[in-house]
Amino acid sequence: MPKLFAVKFPGECRSLPEGFWPAVDVWVNKPHVVNKRLCGATEAERRDVGAGALGFLLDDNTAASASDVLSFLTGGVSPSAGHDEETLWCFSVRTFIPKVKRCASTEHKEAILKDFDRQRVTFLPFEEDEEGGVCLRKGNIYQIQLLHQDEQWALELHALSPEEWLSDGVAFPKLSWLSTDLLPKLVRWATESRSSEFRSTLSLLPVEKYSLVYQQLKDKYREMVKVWPEVTDPEKFVYEDVAIATYLLVLWAEERAEKHLTDKQSFVDLGCGNGLLVHILCNEGHPGKGIDVRRRKIWDTYGPRTLLEEKAITPSESFLFPGTDWLIGNHSDELTPWIPVIAARSSYSCRYFVLPCCFFDFYGKYQRRQCKKSQYKEYIDFITEVSQTSGFNTEEDCLRIPSTKRVCLVGKSRNYQPSDEAQAERRRAHYIQSRRSLAGVAVQVSQATDDRGSCRCNADTDRTPGSDWGAGFQPRERVETVRNCAALPRDFVDGVVLQVTDALLGMTAEESGGSPGVWNQGGSLSVREVAELLQQETLQLLKKECGGLQTLLKNNHQVFRVEGGRVHIRDWRTMTERNASRTDAKRKPVALGALKTRPCWFHAHHPQGCPLQAEQCSFAHGADDLRPSTRPLKKIKNNAI
Repeated sequence: MPKLFAVKFPGECRSLPEGFWPAVDVWVNKPHVVNKRLCGATEAERRDVGAGALGFLLDDNTAASASDVLSFLTGGVSPSAGHDEETLWCFSVRTFIPKVKRCASTEHKEAILKDFDRQRVTFLPFEEDEEGGVCLRKGNIYQIQLLHQDEQWALELHALSPEEWLSDGVAFPKLSWLSTDLLPKLVRWATESRSSEFRSTLSLLPVEKYSLVYQQLKDKYREMVKVWPEVTDPEKFVYEDVAIATYLLVLWAEERAEKHLTDKQSFVDLGCGNGLLVHILCNEGHPGKGIDVRRRKIWDTYGPRTLLEEKAITPSESFLFPGTDWLIGNHSDELTPWIPVIAARSSYSCRYFVLPCCFFDFYGKYQRRQCKKSQYKEYIDFITEVSQTSGFNTEEDCLRIPSTKRVCLVGKSRNYQPSDEAQAERRRAHYIQSRRSLAGVAVQVSQATDDRGSCRCNADTDRTPGSDWGAGFQPRERVETVRNCAALPRDFVDGVVLQVTDALLGMTAEESGGSPGVWNQGGSLSVREVAELLQQETLQLLKKECGGLQTLLKNNHQVFRVEGGRVHIRDWRTMTERNASRTDAKRKPVALGALKTRPCWFHAHHPQGCPLQAEQCSFAHGADDLRPSTRPLKKIKNNAI
């Protein structure tokens, strides 16, 4: 059996036999693969196959060449001698559905035989004829073996006929990729904790249907990439929304089949952003609309069939949708925790889908309360809690999208009967009130008097139609505020820069001694120490900006170098030497027209001037050295997605 490659595990890995199979399952259960287990299963995922079942793989058509395949499967040991009745195997078949159509055939099949006794898994690709006959592709049969030698674990890759290996880039990767990429990944997956925080990808849908619908929609809407008028990346946003639309279309198709429905589900997308998801769903026959606080330029390209409204959404009786089947929250930010509540209060039959991204509570940013979970997992659990308290049986799934935030929550049914609606509403109101109190939001409660003159409060704990149960919620502003310190007054920024540099230069002024041969590079301060130098009014203004003081310092990268939480004065002599020594061919050289377009801060403000000569410095030493910029200034986009 030819060994192609081996990877050793780092350190002491005594428990790897248990970690090996979960790692293999990650490779076997890829999102674009449909797995079907044969002959049932016992003891979780294991099946007692025995030697006789190997004949299922080797039918009469392959009997002439069965001996070498059988030897490859059993490691040269006779099946009758090497495997008794107690040997555990797992035999399954997976069908590949390509993400991209690269060849005439759209499906490839592969048998997977797990040998738990010898800690090995064998992959046997095969083809089926019209009569159901099986023909193995011997040239692409490979095996992954876990070995324990010299008190160290290792993975080995074996191929039955490496000289006959054929790669198609879909189901059959190159042997070099299996060796140099797959094996190291399996080692990493085996040594890591495989108890994932989230469900596996596309766990609520039939993957084969999803893959086919996704390919159709991708071909249909790929032209959107060429006409994308927004400042965001069209490749990411178009294909991500195509994938989300695919998920919803398949989810809804399954729901119609399950409930024997004929009409396509209606929807409202709250916080629809660029509106592409709404556009796709409407084009695919689902009646609905999108609502967002800001209009986008791309809205004008969709046509009259795509309904999009520019409106601020405030959780209240005015924003309920009793005639809508589904509410959607696709990166809906501050509306995310409200969507299960709005769906629950709209009607008993209203369902929802949310894809959380930024971490918001009902009344502001979500505050972490657990350190044992990741921040993302903690927030997903919070939205799940909101959903269950609102009355939904909540399901979690992972989408196949180009994003790190790809966990969605789906509420398709209720955890109470329609007759218990009043009790369910009291539970929702009490929960919202508790989150409001936790956030410290002061709400003015309207009061009225009953017939006897007693005070009656119209609060969330006694909600009536028309009550403002979202009081205290802050909707997003219609005009997006730029908060990266770029909009701060220039005089203000220059004052902060001078104050910080004076402090840094003063730390080493005596060492330089004013000598022309020793350029004062200054000392270093932590960001906290720099903050202590500034007045309270300055800090309050910076606090309103995203990133605050540290962002301002990094924006002024010509003057400062911020590393490891410490602030230094940048020495351009070091930067020049570093750039000159670079040999990376992928790094594009700075265009000549991009130089000398800004004044040199050190030439104007440093006590000893710039450490570089004028011809060496990328910035202008005086007005005569200044060149006009060859690039138009970037405009601040208020309609950015």
